[in-house]
Amino acid sequence: MNLFELTLRLKGFPIAEAKKRLAKIQEISKDDYPDYVSRLQADIVAYHQRENSWYREFAGSQPFTDWNSIPILSKKDLQQPLAGRLSRGFTAKNVYVNKTSGSSGHPFIFAKDRFSHALTWAIIMDRYKGHGIVYSHSLEARFYGIPLDRKGYRKERLKDWLSRRYRFPIFDLSDAKLEGFLETFRRKKFDYINGYTSSLVLFAKFLQKKGILLKDVCPSLCHCIVTSEMLFDEDKVLLQRVFGVPVINEYGASELDLIAFTGIDNTFLVNSASLFVEIVDPNNRPVPHGTAGRIIITSLYNRAHPMIRYDIGDTGVLAPESTLKTPVLQQLIGRTNDVAVLPGGKTIPGLTFYYVTKSVIEDHGNVKEFVVEQTKPSTFRIIYVSERPLSDKEIDTIKNALYEYVAPQLTLEFERVSVLDRSSRGKLKQFNTLLK
Repeated sequence: MNLFELTLRLKGFPIAEAKKRLAKIQEISKDDYPDYVSRLQADIVAYHQRENSWYREFAGSQPFTDWNSIPILSKKDLQQPLAGRLSRGFTAKNVYVNKTSGSSGHPFIFAKDRFSHALTWAIIMDRYKGHGIVYSHSLEARFYGIPLDRKGYRKERLKDWLSRRYRFPIFDLSDAKLEGFLETFRRKKFDYINGYTSSLVLFAKFLQKKGILLKDVCPSLCHCIVTSEMLFDEDKVLLQRVFGVPVINEYGASELDLIAFTGIDNTFLVNSASLFVEIVDPNNRPVPHGTAGRIIITSLYNRAHPMIRYDIGDTGVLAPESTLKTPVLQQLIGRTNDVAVLPGGKTIPGLTFYYVTKSVIEDHGNVKEFVVEQTKPSTFRIIYVSERPLSDKEIDTIKNALYEYVAPQLTLEFERVSVLDRSSRGKLKQFNTLLK
């Protein structure tokens, strides 16, 4: 047991037992897996109807004969004091408590019982191990934000030390800062990179401009894990070419678990060991595999707090070949609340603006990164960081593309800044609407 696992154990999280349970789950055959999932679904619902007064009031006390009739939990439903949402026998002192990032616009405090939290870590370690990464033993180059208050900062630095992580704070991503990052890669024998997608893409563009292959600078580097933000195909190609290592996509939610992780066969494998993931239509009915819809997730082991048919706020597609034991996330499309409402009531995914603008901007290689803001129903501001201002010709090209693919009667504004405003955690939201 390494130092990180020992720390978990000392804090009351039974990591050894969780790893044993995971091994038993993985031994369940494909044919027997539906029975395993069905039993856990029934158990977790019955448990919270019996032991959690908040959930009993929300979902009722009568047994459900049809899974699809169980009401779906939204983030708004959970925006109330945690003490009133805990199951009998659980308090803030005997559970894992944390707060969501609030990137969806609906932050809330959540809880996980100690075994459930330990199982989360067992699953993460197992997925890393599949790529030859030994969590808290392999040296990690971590591109993340960090709390700026003294207590939070020291706590995060301690966790970095326990987990063998070297943190690159990403609030300042100027060329001078990135040059310092590069020098650190020359000195340290990193095994893998882990960080927010946009920050790693920006670092890759910096290296590309200098004609540097990161693997040459740091020969020990073997993998790059991107997390917390969308990974576009062209960005994955860029990262793999400039870093010189395979790129692994990680999709998770702190209130749940690791949701999906790139497997060794390059498929985006959903975590079916502790979660039940379904895709539903606007009427909350399941859609066929291969069809896009809202991602709804049930935590099968969390007894401290019900996360049953929880709408995480994302849209996606399960691959046609998915089974209950090996579901594959064919596509992660984006947040359901990232919607642009145009004049006349027409709605389109906000990331459409980002996709179209990105495809045009990156042809020129001048813009490092950008975000799109909707300020009025027909007005959108493109805020960008670049070596030089966009020329009139470049702006016209972007405008014409948006007029063609989005709507012809838009007011488009362009604002050049030295650095983009990231969240307190360092995340970058590619599209944001200021409309209420």
